[in-house]
Amino acid sequence: MRIRSLLTLTAAAAAFALPVAAAAPAAAADVAVLTTGGLGGTAVADGATINASLASGTTATLYSTATGTSGITCAASTFGATVATGGNPTAPGTATESLDTQTFGSCTSNVVGVLGVTSITVNNLGYTTTVSSDGAVAVTPASGSAIQTTVVLRTLLGSVSCVYQAAGGLAGTASNDDNSIAFSNQQFTRTSGSSLCPASGFWTAKYSPVTTGGEAVYVN
Repeated sequence: MRIRSLLTLTAAAAAFALPVAAAAPAAAADVAVLTTGGLGGTAVADGATINASLASGTTATLYSTATGTSGITCAASTFGATVATGGNPTAPGTATESLDTQTFGSCTSNVVGVLGVTSITVNNLGYTTTVSSDGAVAVTPASGSAIQTTVVLRTLLGSVSCVYQAAGGLAGTASNDDNSIAFSNQQFTRTSGSSLCPASGFWTAKYSPVTTGGEAVYVN
């Protein structure tokens, strides 16, 4: 009788234990740094193109000082980047892209002696761009190159061309609140050109929404 009772208790304990093991939750699926459809959504694929224009109601500015308002203002700007192969790892981590295109348009200047802005051209593309899970964005040139922009102005003395470089690269911030990437007072230095162009330029711009295939991009 004692043996039968022990066997019965053992079987009952096993019967209760088995459902507990079966109900154990499955491991959570890996989430990529860049997703669409929301946080924890679908991973942005290698080779995907990521685009953005200036956030509604904002302008891109290149002022001569970090706190001033003298310089160049552009009402339009866009960028296009390509996700590198293996460039969208599991979060937390850092996604890697190539900044392939960047444009500026509808630009004006309030610098004394400048009649207008003919063009602003971004040189030496593509730049390596990284986006980290904490929202940090970094833009760096290829080895031996520099982040460079050529500005052509119409002046009282005729057309002048000035080259600006950001030797240390650019730093920005990504936000999921409005799917944006923002840059604030990123310093450029005039490396050649007329003194009618300021010696320094501090660039500020906010791009939103950042999208791929028409869907907003989130940073996880």
